[in-house]
Amino acid sequence: MAVDPTGADMKAFLAEAPDQPVTMLNLLRFAEGGRARYDEYVAHFRATSARFGAEVVYFGHGHAPVVAEPGQDWDAVLLVHYPSRRAFCEMVRDPEYQKGTHLRTEALVEAVLQPTTPVG
Repeated sequence: MAVDPTGADMKAFLAEAPDQPVTMLNLLRFAEGGRARYDEYVAHFRATSARFGAEVVYFGHGHAPVVAEPGQDWDAVLLVHYPSRRAFCEMVRDPEYQKGTHLRTEALVEAVLQPTTPVG
């Protein structure tokens, strides 16, 4: 399973509405020992993403689901708000941010990274 966006993924994401604010939903499934590694990534993320306007809205570890099909449970959820899709893309390309992306990649076996916008 892919855990990192490709160049084509980023191009399609940016083409949709480059200046629109977005909140990214991250659904995360950890590799063995990945929880601690991901916590390191979140610390790195917080240190490098603020200058792009990124704001962690919520980060929490998952527990046994109340309603879910087998395999639909997640180890953690991260919600991050960005002032625009463009800001997200600029952050992802930033060399300082990229120095810590290996922590995320090493921590995960599966991830969903889904842009969301508010209703109403």
